Amino acid sequence: MATKVIVGLPGGVEYAVRIGSGLIDGLGSSMAAIPALAPHRRVLVISDDNVAPLYLPRTKAALRAVGYQVADIVVPAGEASKSLDIAHEVWDAMAQLGLERSCVVVALGGGVVGDLAGFVASSYMRGVALVQVPTTLLSMVDSSVGGKTAVNLAAGKNLVGSFWQPSYVCADQAVLESLDDREWTCGLAEIAKSSLIGSDDFFFWLSEHARDLAVRDYGAAAEAVARSVVFKADVVARDAMETSGVRTCLNYGHTLGHALEKALGYGTVSHGHAVSEGMRFAVFLAQRRGIAGSDFAAAQNELLDALGLSAMGMLPSAEDLVEAMVHDKKAQRGEARFVLLSDVARWELACIGRDELVSALRAYSER
Repeated sequence: MATKVIVGLPGGVEYAVRIGSGLIDGLGSSMAAIPALAPHRRVLVISDDNVAPLYLPRTKAALRAVGYQVADIVVPAGEASKSLDIAHEVWDAMAQLGLERSCVVVALGGGVVGDLAGFVASSYMRGVALVQVPTTLLSMVDSSVGGKTAVNLAAGKNLVGSFWQPSYVCADQAVLESLDDREWTCGLAEIAKSSLIGSDDFFFWLSEHARDLAVRDYGAAAEAVARSVVFKADVVARDAMETSGVRTCLNYGHTLGHALEKALGYGTVSHGHAVSEGMRFAVFLAQRRGIAGSDFAAAQNELLDALGLSAMGMLPSAEDLVEAMVHDKKAQRGEARFVLLSDVARWELACIGRDELVSALRAYSER
């Protein structure tokens, strides 16, 4: 039984996120039922060399079953593929295939594939239709919903990108059984983030089921994915282009998280583990500023522990981390911007300068 969540956008535009088991085999018929994705269109499936052997043949068969003409491009797995060089190769391949503006790009993979394919779709011939088929827990609860696309530069993560909403998101939970432990806990970090900035109901539910999720209870995972998507859909509906400030809350834990990924080398630490550490530092910083109390800090960190997201050991130097943070795309006037919580679902945005950050990071590392 599939769950459907509708993401509403300004102007009455909306798209569906379907969550269930075995949905890939019905992908073609689901897409054909959407007027913007009619069967006469050509489809390009973009995947990576980890996911493609597992799910590409089934995906192509499901699309061809309803009359789509299907081609595919497989990129190397890993963060290095989220680059302008790889995007350029995909654009060239699309042109050589003779794909026109009526084509549909299907992103079959995790966050790297979703971001790359979304960016390519947003820019090829000034924009073609996009369908997200996330294959990791992280991409199901986060990157496949909301329309953010990007590639990395040497200077930082996600510095070149666009907002390009998908026409449909197909979250087949059966694929989660193929994830390794690193990818599984990576997704749990984003679920934890959503609960912390979402609501008491979500947070208390997750705290109660955290150990079930840590040992891969797929029933609990289905509920966690649905709750996360419902929460994010609501945020995106209120701030689709990140202009009103509502969507800023989704960056909780990401300021230090992105800095850790850059300082340690992309792919060295998982995105989820980096964001988890970012949330730990954010609540430490909130305590230093008198915003959060010890009870909330303990509750957050106990949740992360229960999910298997242990604190990192030795961190890069405070100076290296601050350098990465002040050059993040969300920094302003040389100051890093942090989402800080005083309690569940109670957040504020703080701009913090270099000196305070260095001092806080040193204290955090020595605690």
